[in-house]
Amino acid sequence: MTFPAKPIFFQIIVTIAAGWVSVAALAQDAPAEAVPTGETPAYTLPSMAPLNPEQIKIGNAAEIAAWSRSGHADAASRSFTNWNEAGTIPPNCAACHSGAGFRAYHGLDGSAGGEVPPVPVGGVIDCDTCHNPGIGEIREVRLPNGLMHPVRGGEASCLTCHQGRASGSGIAAAVAEKMEDTPDPGISFINPHYGNAAATWLGGYAGLGYEYDGKTYEGRFTHAPPVETCAACHDPHSLEVAADNCQTCHGATDAMAIRISRLSHDGSGDTTKGIGQDIAANADVLKQLILDYAREVSGRPMIYDGGRHPYFFADANDDGVIDEADGERVAYDAWTPRLLKAAYNWKFVSSDKGVHVHNPHYALQLLYDSAEDLATALGRDFAAMGWAR
Repeated sequence: MTFPAKPIFFQIIVTIAAGWVSVAALAQDAPAEAVPTGETPAYTLPSMAPLNPEQIKIGNAAEIAAWSRSGHADAASRSFTNWNEAGTIPPNCAACHSGAGFRAYHGLDGSAGGEVPPVPVGGVIDCDTCHNPGIGEIREVRLPNGLMHPVRGGEASCLTCHQGRASGSGIAAAVAEKMEDTPDPGISFINPHYGNAAATWLGGYAGLGYEYDGKTYEGRFTHAPPVETCAACHDPHSLEVAADNCQTCHGATDAMAIRISRLSHDGSGDTTKGIGQDIAANADVLKQLILDYAREVSGRPMIYDGGRHPYFFADANDDGVIDEADGERVAYDAWTPRLLKAAYNWKFVSSDKGVHVHNPHYALQLLYDSAEDLATALGRDFAAMGWAR
């Protein structure tokens, strides 16, 4: 038997990167070829070939490809898989760890905004997180200390999620009316969170680092007008730094080689190296002061492990091995107000890998004041270190 001559329709859906491209229904009006009597064909294909994804043009293919290789699209990273066993992302995390949560937080999904429901796992920072038509209508974002910071253009996407989750005022409240050098079981480490570039960039204006009484701090870092926004220095899709932009004024494409200071902040006297190296050197010294203070003043040695929350762990017998109880690591539990403030600032500065660009002098001030405070408590000659604030 044969099929009668009639149109045959096919819907072909081709998945390309992050989007779906639908090829229009294809029709063939030519009669089907006759087949031997008694044989029934399973299907008949249209006379159209080849049909390959790479041959279908997409206007923003380059942007999609760049995004697909970025951290924002890495669905296997811990940023998006940390809650897989639970099946949903907690509301206080979902606003920044899923596109759906971000839209709910800002009311871009038709909700009232502000409240984020538990969001199913599996999402990433998708296109609609930054390209939603409502992004431009967001006029301000709330910082961890409650300050409402005005934003413009697409800044809301960056500043909402890269401001950290703690503030200097939060640290002050946690240690209020407690003895500076007395371990207190009511104190635990407060993590500034990760990738807190907006927090360091806003500096003393926002006060998200712990700022010591009687000290003044660098405000928001204002770069040259052409490079004063996040997207001016970072490709918004690949997230890579546009290093060539630095060449125009600084004569270097490696940001770590840029100095922008006539002072030697780390006491080395070397003003030929980049300011980022001063920050790194001072951060290393502060970390050692934190460990020394824990051993000598708090009375319980400490071990830092940057790969495991809460990062600071107990080592009661000072053998260089983290203590365990019931198969679990023992979190450090001899915090004093002085120790918490310094450890928070060290983590705050260290969590922003671009702090030497975002706000180098704010970082140096936080490190200086924290180190000075700990050195004094340890009875050490801080001035002999030769640091410059």
